[in-house]
Amino acid sequence: MTRMTTLFAILCRKALSCLVVGFISVSSLNVHAADYTGPLFDAHLHYNTEAWNGKTGPHPVPDVLARMQRSGVKAIVSNSRPNDGTIALALARAETAAAGVAVVPFVRLYRNRADYNSWFRDETIFDMVLAELARGTPVGPYRGIGEFHLYDNANANGAVAKKLMVLAEEKQLVVLAHVDDAAIDLLMANTPTQGQKLRLIWAHTGIGGTPIKRVEELMAKYPGLVGELSYRPGLTCDAGSLCPEWRALMLKYPERFLIGSDTWINQRWQSYEDTMRGYRVWLGDLPPAVAKKIAWDNGAALFGIN
Repeated sequence: MTRMTTLFAILCRKALSCLVVGFISVSSLNVHAADYTGPLFDAHLHYNTEAWNGKTGPHPVPDVLARMQRSGVKAIVSNSRPNDGTIALALARAETAAAGVAVVPFVRLYRNRADYNSWFRDETIFDMVLAELARGTPVGPYRGIGEFHLYDNANANGAVAKKLMVLAEEKQLVVLAHVDDAAIDLLMANTPTQGQKLRLIWAHTGIGGTPIKRVEELMAKYPGLVGELSYRPGLTCDAGSLCPEWRALMLKYPERFLIGSDTWINQRWQSYEDTMRGYRVWLGDLPPAVAKKIAWDNGAALFGIN
């Protein structure tokens, strides 16, 4: 072997070694952290009439509780159209105890689908809310109102919408609102403290993907604003991992996010376990203490669940 050939062989071996080391280094950076394995708090759950039809339906109480139990869900915010669905879950105290699921009841503003488009000006909705609050549930008083929708943010200034925001703040009820960012400002402005004491869960953390900078701005402005993350566009990137900008925001506000299933149609019940499994994947991209806050601690603290 000539001197030139020997030198060429040495250089090739070194280059190959560098490539291997570089590959290992890059690969190690791309390895997904272990999925989160702790308890989950489902902060946006519906048990609507289509799921159980007042009797058994396609998803009777034992079915939905089994799905929660298999998913490691230990508490839920239940809001249903009509409120009979939430009462059914609250009545099933032996079953929920056996499944290890705590039920946090909310008064929903919808008796039927027609109410979606008129609740904010309908005085009978306000009367219904007062009656439900006076009645309570088998697991204790209602803890919040909603989920409600505002497809036009100007309707946040409807007469009933204004009255409900005042009521929520005065009675320390949590609000679950499916609205855009402009409606957040309007709803908060209608409270006695301009939103400084109202606790509001922002369903999906905005309609249609509110820019993350705007989300951050609103969280800085309103200390009681909490983002719920179902259906949130741009939350995850490759293979269900958490996108970098969302990870940064969660690290900045670790106590201001919740997860939810949003079982608004029966297909969401059928994919319930997949939904919760998806949360566990991206929660694993966060430091363990932050992951547990978003998965469980924030909801538990908000509603006093042990």
